[in-house]
Amino acid sequence: MTFRLAQPLVSCIPILFVVWWWFRRRKQRPSIPFIKYSDIRLFDGLPTSWRVRFQWLPDALRWTAWGCLVIALARPQTGQNQQIIRGQGIEIVLALDISGSMQNKDFSPQNRLEAAKSVIDTFIQRREFDRIGLVVFAHDAFQLIPPTLDYAVLRTNLLNIQSATEEGIADGTAIGLGISSAANMLRSGNSASKVVILLTDGANNAGDIGPITAAEALATLNIRVYTIGMVQPALATTAAQVDPVDESTLKTVATITKGHYFAASDLADLQNIYDQIDSLERSNVERQIFVRWQEQFLIFAGFGLLLLVVERILRQSAFQAVP
Repeated sequence: MTFRLAQPLVSCIPILFVVWWWFRRRKQRPSIPFIKYSDIRLFDGLPTSWRVRFQWLPDALRWTAWGCLVIALARPQTGQNQQIIRGQGIEIVLALDISGSMQNKDFSPQNRLEAAKSVIDTFIQRREFDRIGLVVFAHDAFQLIPPTLDYAVLRTNLLNIQSATEEGIADGTAIGLGISSAANMLRSGNSASKVVILLTDGANNAGDIGPITAAEALATLNIRVYTIGMVQPALATTAAQVDPVDESTLKTVATITKGHYFAASDLADLQNIYDQIDSLERSNVERQIFVRWQEQFLIFAGFGLLLLVVERILRQSAFQAVP
């Protein structure tokens, strides 16, 4: 909820008037004659009544009332923000390889899977209006999260992903099945732009659907595929890569679907790739914020008038001054 004064300059007029009246009243205030006593010590020990203690109350009520009336003249308003989204976001499915080779620790300081998860998590946090889904694949493909705007659930599932060997499932790299599973999530969507971001570190060696066949099917559905190959760093010699990434196939898949192929040899490369994809795939969304204002004039005016009535009653009764 927000608050504003619709006509703040109007409040300056009564404020100036009150200041002028206060100075004028000070100049015209009659002098109060002093009563002379032979010894002022006669007043020592006299009890202080509640009227003396609260003699400031009528003046405080009057000035508070004037303040409320001044605010009322400035038209106080409260409003609720309403956000209107025009256009459509993109539908994205993240297809992540969880084969055993993703445990290789050549993406220092993490292994390949943990490096991929951390970068993908950052990518998800930067999206705002896009529905994002998640598919993982090893010997088979598994649809974890359908395209959703609930990024909290999506990130939780992403960070809990483990490799095939850790999960105790059949190892392998079914790239074709990963692409096909992602397409099945997207085919029923209404978004004008549909994207698959596939990340792998191997070559297709499982599944009954080849990557090229799957790519041709996605091309007919106008689904674009960005392929990312986690290649072995040139300086990594301690652990040989048994099943090197099939860059040729990944490039062909990207070309068929009008996407792009990227190669990542370290964590910085991987982060840069997802930054590029993030800049390429932007939502065609326009956000407009409207505020519905409601007048609060009567509240301040009514409260101010009530205080003036109470102040007048107190001056004519409990705090009545005798000339």
